[in-house]
Amino acid sequence: MADLSVNIGELQMKNPVMTASGTFGYGEEFADFIDITRIGGIIVKGTTLHSREGNPYPRMAETPAGMLNAVGLQNKGANYFAEQIYPRIKDIQTNMIVNVSGSAIEDYVKTAEIMNELDKIPAIELNISCPNVKQGGMAFGVTTEGVAEVVNAVRSAYKKTLIVKLSPNVTNIAEMARAAEANGADSVSLINTLLGMAIDAERRKPILSTVTGGLSGAAVKPIALRMVWQVANAVKIPVIGLGGIMNWKDAVEFLLAGASAIQIGTANFIDPAVTIKVVDGINDYLDRQGCKSVSEIIGGLEL
Repeated sequence: MADLSVNIGELQMKNPVMTASGTFGYGEEFADFIDITRIGGIIVKGTTLHSREGNPYPRMAETPAGMLNAVGLQNKGANYFAEQIYPRIKDIQTNMIVNVSGSAIEDYVKTAEIMNELDKIPAIELNISCPNVKQGGMAFGVTTEGVAEVVNAVRSAYKKTLIVKLSPNVTNIAEMARAAEANGADSVSLINTLLGMAIDAERRKPILSTVTGGLSGAAVKPIALRMVWQVANAVKIPVIGLGGIMNWKDAVEFLLAGASAIQIGTANFIDPAVTIKVVDGINDYLDRQGCKSVSEIIGGLEL
């Protein structure tokens, strides 16, 4: 069996397989299906400073080779997480990571400070695809200035591993990654969902209540793979790849493109055991390739 361990900053993981925020609940929900401690890291659903109800229904729609979602970060807030959810998940024997979202710099900072005090939360993932209410709703992550401002502010307040999740809805993803790196990110994860929409032709109406939503699933994989490769060649910090990873082969492709770890999202809705199958599949691949460690294939794409 190969050595599957990887490091993301100071975060030590038993293998490179993680779950994507919003697709795995708080981990507990999948404990009846798999041994969740075998996963390298579990990124829990998006957490904001204050409670959010999310968007009106319908807010999910199936599309060819993927799905659209516009859930709207429904959660009960950072303090509720710290007081009610954290005690339930803190002893799960893997890296429990919180995805932090916000609509103002101060919200990100305050939420990060709350997470900083939770001993068994070794890292946060900063979702900078959120609309900046003070800038007319433009997402923080679509300009280098926006990326720099929010990452710098959170880095000043947060002392543990900081992962920054990048938006793909930009002209130059490498520039955004470099801005995150320059302002203290320990790692970047990409891609977040692509903006899309679906229409009900019979009703002549949008299917989602919000009209547009985030596209994920197999349909986005070629774009995600390209962006991960570009970013891995642009920064020195570890890259976490996600977007359309449905099986072990997809995961290996992202590792070859330069990702040090991967996240599985939409596939969890199809097969609740997919994460463990991917861990085993990566190991089998490494054995067949004669590799003793997963580090041997990270960035191993031959051009």
